[in-house]
Amino acid sequence: MKLPFLLASIALLAGLPVLAAERLVVTAQHDLKVPRPAETITVPWREVAKALPGALLHQLNVRDATGQVLPYQVTNVAPLAQDPKNEGIAYGELIFQHDFAAGEQSVRFTVEKAAGVVPPFPVKAFARYVPERLDDFAWENDRIAHRTYGPALAAPAAPGTAKEVLVTSGLDIWFKRPSYLIVDRWYNKGHDHYHRDEGEGLDMYSVGRSRGAGGSGIWKDGQLYTSRNYARWRVLANGPVRAVFELDYDAWDAGGVQVSETKRFTIDAGQQFYAVESTFTARSAQALPVALGLHKTPAYPNQQPQITTQRAPGLLMQWVKQRDAGDFGAAIVLPGAQGYAEDAMNELILTQAQPGHALRYHLGAMVSWSGEVTTAEAWRAYVQAYRARVAAPVRVLVGAER
Repeated sequence: MKLPFLLASIALLAGLPVLAAERLVVTAQHDLKVPRPAETITVPWREVAKALPGALLHQLNVRDATGQVLPYQVTNVAPLAQDPKNEGIAYGELIFQHDFAAGEQSVRFTVEKAAGVVPPFPVKAFARYVPERLDDFAWENDRIAHRTYGPALAAPAAPGTAKEVLVTSGLDIWFKRPSYLIVDRWYNKGHDHYHRDEGEGLDMYSVGRSRGAGGSGIWKDGQLYTSRNYARWRVLANGPVRAVFELDYDAWDAGGVQVSETKRFTIDAGQQFYAVESTFTARSAQALPVALGLHKTPAYPNQQPQITTQRAPGLLMQWVKQRDAGDFGAAIVLPGAQGYAEDAMNELILTQAQPGHALRYHLGAMVSWSGEVTTAEAWRAYVQAYRARVAAPVRVLVGAER
């Protein structure tokens, strides 16, 4: 018996792999028959490392069934981790996207090591802290942008200054026209400019002290109790396909109960909606009555807005018809919602959240000059279609191919 064959036989008997897989095969499946554009596929890195030992984030090719190379991202969950064995132990997930066509319910991808370095792909999802504008935090993708407000905006103005002061944990919307990123450009050109459409869109959403477009609070005895501006921030992933960040909100009094909150935001390329996971902390282990809200008057008065609010199971939707700036919709998708309410400033959708357990929901918006949605009825249909996607998530199966 020749030595190489003997060694291979011993390895097989010992249950050890002889050869590493040449490719990782990823199959994504779902149960809907409608189109699902920009669907994000996630693969735990441990599956990549198992099939392709020594694989590195900058030396991969992800291909669809036609062989086309797809943009991808590898999240870095532990950036300071040491990796002496070159195993990629700091990595979290491999992320890429696919546009499911109508009737396409299963699709196959392959992942393989690249012969050389794969340059970065264009960034289509982005988030950052904005110290130059009173501690704003902003995020965007290739479709839409958002921001919320930090402690510097809430701080009192020094005597003799005209500093803006606003205490709110509401969420803002920036309606953009181009697919390229605009957050840095708009902050650079300044407040007076991004409130006017100079060709790239504008901030025409009014938040004030309201919940804005999806802010949270505690609804107790017919009253809404909300936090102040966010206190701390962390960016966990930053494109090209997905941006993930967290905002901490210090404890506030919610009708005699001290409650604090951490929000994790996940925004993907190509989507009008983004996901939020709110984790509340309270001394009591009892479930908290949580409300998510939409501002009742989110348009500026000079636009003479006409506002339509619609409720459906698990949904709260709003369509704002304006004089000349473009109409827009905002929506909350909250699986398992338990009712609705309102106060002077907000339309509210209600649920219960157990302290220490993440409450997941989705927030989105769209403007009429995008051309995709131009009426309240069309917006309702769009939101309901998105809710159907949330209820029927994509299943991901992986296997090695030699």
